Order: sequence, then C-alpha cells, then structure tokens
Amino acid sequence: MLVAIDGIHQATAGKDLAAYAGDWLLKHGVQRGIEIISEASRAVPADIQAHRPEVPWRKIRGIGNVLRHEYHSLSDRIIWGIVVDELPALRSAVVVLLSDPDSDDGAGAP
Repeated sequence: MLVAIDGIHQATAGKDLAAYAGDWLLKHGVQRGIEIISEASRAVPADIQAHRPEVPWRKIRGIGNVLRHEYHSLSDRIIWGIVVDELPALRSAVVVLLSDPDSDDGAGAP
C-alpha cells in the first residue's frame, strides 16, 4: 500500500485537478495505484484494521470494484479528491500499523 501511495504522491506532486484531468497516462496510473491500494487493503486482517477505525476500510475495498467495473462513470474530481484528501491520512495510518500494529494512538509512528 505504501509503495502505491508514495508512487501516486510522486506522480501528482505539483499538479492540480486540471493537470490530472488532462493527462491520460497520469489518470490511468493513479487509478491503477488506487486499485492496488484497494486490493492490498483486503489482505489487512480485521483485527489490525480495528486499530485504525478512522480508516474507511470498506470504502477502500469498494473503490477497487468501481475502478475495475464502473470505470466509465469515474469522475476526475472524485479520484483527485481521493489523492489529495484521503491518501495522506491513509498513508499515516498504514505507517503506524506497520511500525506498531497494536498502537491505537500513533505513538509508534516514525
């Protein structure tokens, strides 16, 4: 998950919604990265997910289905919102889980 999140961050650094929307390759790369994150989230055991209840695990799993099966109805604004608003928080939560999965307060994060 971290590799995909970091790759999306690197690919979108310095860009805005208009730049994203106008770049076919960037859009599809970001979408693929989000699919990977979605699929990887399915491998996180429920007891580990429970340590980060603020993470919308079900929505993360669900976005992969949308990207795979309902791609024709995707909104650039929604995907860009995920990149800007959701991925940084998800990254922070994943870092905490990887450093100390039993921590509920994030104190084990680097």
